[in-house]
Amino acid sequence: MEAAARDIRCDEVASGHYTQGGAWCRCDGVKENRSETPGAAALAQGRAAGESLRVEVKRVGPVEVPLPRYQSEHAAGMDLQAALTEPVTLRPLERVTVPTGLAMAIPTGWEGQVRPRSGLAAKRGVTVINAPGTVDSDYRGEIKVALVNLGGDAATIVPLERIAQIVFARHGTATLEEVASLDETARGAGGYGSTGTR
Repeated sequence: MEAAARDIRCDEVASGHYTQGGAWCRCDGVKENRSETPGAAALAQGRAAGESLRVEVKRVGPVEVPLPRYQSEHAAGMDLQAALTEPVTLRPLERVTVPTGLAMAIPTGWEGQVRPRSGLAAKRGVTVINAPGTVDSDYRGEIKVALVNLGGDAATIVPLERIAQIVFARHGTATLEEVASLDETARGAGGYGSTGTR
């Protein structure tokens, strides 16, 4: 699965969404050190009413990837792309860990949830095996996506393909207290299938 390192610049992306701007890539909706493209203002305005979260992002590794962005005004997740130097093929039931070329400093009290892309899962059977994967706020390494091919045919992941999405969500911190008994509920210890199927 290991491929020889080769720098891939954003102008190699077939899509017209990204263009090379020196050492940085210009992406829709990303303003820092980038030129704003048509549609970015609408995205920013659409999110102004919601809660804003600032996440520091660092590019890592030999492949230069575009920064994740929201693909629609009310999308919950940003797509992550494969920081590969050459295509990787997964046989049925085969697993592979794909680098994204990004590291993040997520604020305390938040997590990054790495989830499958519905199109990739439905059309080709490729999904995130530990969905949702968790990126903790104190993790500073490269974000990698564990993919599995649940389809009947081989599936090929190409460089810079969108392979997953990341959703930023709040979380709490628990304190566990050991007790001799728990309060009673109507459900009790009923587990798998206890509520029926219809």
